[in-house]
Amino acid sequence: QTQLVESGGGSVQAGGSLRLSCVASRLDFATFAMAWFRQAPGKEREFVASISWNSDSTYYADSVKGRFTIFRDNAKKMVDLQMDSLEPDDTGTYYCSAGGASWHRAAAEWTYWGQGTQVTVSA
Repeated sequence: QTQLVESGGGSVQAGGSLRLSCVASRLDFATFAMAWFRQAPGKEREFVASISWNSDSTYYADSVKGRFTIFRDNAKKMVDLQMDSLEPDDTGTYYCSAGGASWHRAAAEWTYWGQGTQVTVSA
């Protein structure tokens, strides 16, 4: 059974940085696009960033463009999300996902999900 495990969440003040990591197992990782989504309390899960299987293409939500960077290491089966200049609106649970195409932005288009890691940004 495919497993995605996120880590790196925490609490930070506005303007700070966090780096999230996601490690995959039982997945042919190098052939899958990967993505990060987030969900704030009372809101729908929303797309944050995605990356193609070979890192040639990356996509970002407008709200994080220029502040977040997604990158992957196929040898380690890992995809990271570097988050800089964090804002209170970035608060939420962040999920790693696989099984969609790198340009897909709807959560329903992605198949595999991790359990999530909490990010809290205070003003």
